[in-house]
Amino acid sequence: MLIRSVLFAVSAATMSLVGWAAHAQEAQEEASTELAAPTGDADAGETQFRQCRACHMIEDSAGEIVQRGGRTGPNLHGVVGAQAGTADEDFGYSDVLIGIGEEGLIWDEENFVAYVENPTHFVREASGNTSARSPMAFQMRSGADDMYAYLAQFTDDDTDENGAQGEAD
Repeated sequence: MLIRSVLFAVSAATMSLVGWAAHAQEAQEEASTELAAPTGDADAGETQFRQCRACHMIEDSAGEIVQRGGRTGPNLHGVVGAQAGTADEDFGYSDVLIGIGEEGLIWDEENFVAYVENPTHFVREASGNTSARSPMAFQMRSGADDMYAYLAQFTDDDTDENGAQGEAD
């Protein structure tokens, strides 16, 4: 009888966890398709991109260069709304960024701003690994919301010019 009770409790706990995980995944998918319009100033973000160009560029899927820059970091075209570690197929993302992306992290404004303000702190919090480090050493002290608004303009999906998700035309 005791074994049967223990098995029932383990089974119930497992079903609860599986249900919670499915619910969390559904919520993440819903959030990723319904990004809020950016709160920052895209024009100010464009000006600030100068400090990002040492490592990043913006090149659309047709190969058109929107912003020239380095290739130390990933191409930032399509980063807004993307799963962490996936926006640039040709870039070798760190294992920690790929991992938090696989756990469902999407680059919405809240996550993007927190990341660029302190990348290593962000990946440690998001991954739960206190020794994790981000390969991005730069910390944006101000204007991260403006940078997000600027980057929100560069997607290949059905986002509008403000970065808000909408119906495909």
